[in-house]
Amino acid sequence: MSKSEKKAVERRSIAEAVTQGLAARKRKNRRFRLMGLAAVVTGMLLLAVMFGSIASKSYSAFLRTEVLLDVYFDPEVIDPQGTLAEDVLRQADYTGLVKSSLRKMFPKVKKRKDKRALYRLVSSGAGDQLREQVLNDPSLIGKHTQVWLIADDDLDQYYKHGNRQSRLKDHQIQWVAVLNADQRLRKVFNSTFFTAGDSREPELAGIRGALMGSFFVILITLGLSLPLGVAAAIYLEEFAPRNRWTDLIEVNINNLAAVPSIVFGLLGLAVFINFMGLPRSAPLVGGLVLTLMTLPTIIIASRAALKSVPPSIREAALGMGASKTQTVFQHVLPLAMPGMLTGTIIGMAQALGETAPLLMIGMVAFIADIPSGPLDSATVLPVQIYLWADSPERAFMEKTSAAIIVLLAFLVLMNLLAIWLRRKFERRW
Repeated sequence: MSKSEKKAVERRSIAEAVTQGLAARKRKNRRFRLMGLAAVVTGMLLLAVMFGSIASKSYSAFLRTEVLLDVYFDPEVIDPQGTLAEDVLRQADYTGLVKSSLRKMFPKVKKRKDKRALYRLVSSGAGDQLREQVLNDPSLIGKHTQVWLIADDDLDQYYKHGNRQSRLKDHQIQWVAVLNADQRLRKVFNSTFFTAGDSREPELAGIRGALMGSFFVILITLGLSLPLGVAAAIYLEEFAPRNRWTDLIEVNINNLAAVPSIVFGLLGLAVFINFMGLPRSAPLVGGLVLTLMTLPTIIIASRAALKSVPPSIREAALGMGASKTQTVFQHVLPLAMPGMLTGTIIGMAQALGETAPLLMIGMVAFIADIPSGPLDSATVLPVQIYLWADSPERAFMEKTSAAIIVLLAFLVLMNLLAIWLRRKFERRW
């Protein structure tokens, strides 16, 4: 074989080797893309299963069952003297009016035990509903009126889900069948879930107290962590000298971002409650604890936003005679603010979903009243979810899922706000 033929054979073998190598690389790339796509699809399917499970358990919590009763607002019970004084109207036995109405509807119920079972078809808060109606319209006194009252959670679960989730006895189910046949049962939107505080009775429990507590906690956290985090980031990135002390500070900030949140709760318990004597379970203490927790996140995000500003902006400002402070606050900071706000909102979203540090400072207590300020005892929405999840009643289980939906909705809105701020104010270089 001549030299030219040998060279031709070598070239063909090299070309074949290159072709085979390219084909192998393309196959590897396709496999890697397929693996990545499979990972994304698997993650989305798992999220869909999780959200579907939560939604399927939560939708019924946004509805409540009501019972229509013929109530006689007996003047001898409500206002025997006819004074219409508010304190007298408030102290009347409205629960007795509800029981009297039920006895008239089911006159064959004679035994004391059966009467107690009959009374349990209506919520213990039905008397409060009648009280509010009389206080709003005293002219009801002495009249017979049909009133829709909140049903007990056992009847509510039976009417929504049937026997499979019911704790009603057979004779109670017969009474419910009579009420249903007379069209005295209905499902309506559960406004109580959004307007009431926590309660021992599932049908009366709501998330308003937890929402107000979360609002005060996040307000305090934002008011403290945003200016402190931005100021610390500006100093470390623009003014601080590069030496061992600043390096030590940076290392500690990065380490604090990875510290478990319960450690901050222990710190808050030791410093803010035991040492400083601040009130336990107060949103003020919760806000201070979450401020310590979110500060590293905001500082790191703010420093990254400052670093993303091109050096030419600083050089141009300094070249035009601006001082270092003017350069930072009039030129660099406005350009870095979108990234800072995005990091802050992400930090607030993380704080909104925290539970462990707030458990350590006592915000796990049962709080029925709606907090009116940052010093009142309160709980937050994640802790409320934790408390309800620990309750054995089926009605609390669906309220837990509903509260999770509300919390996820707030988190999604906060993340969408962060994305909108970045797209609106971000400049590409």
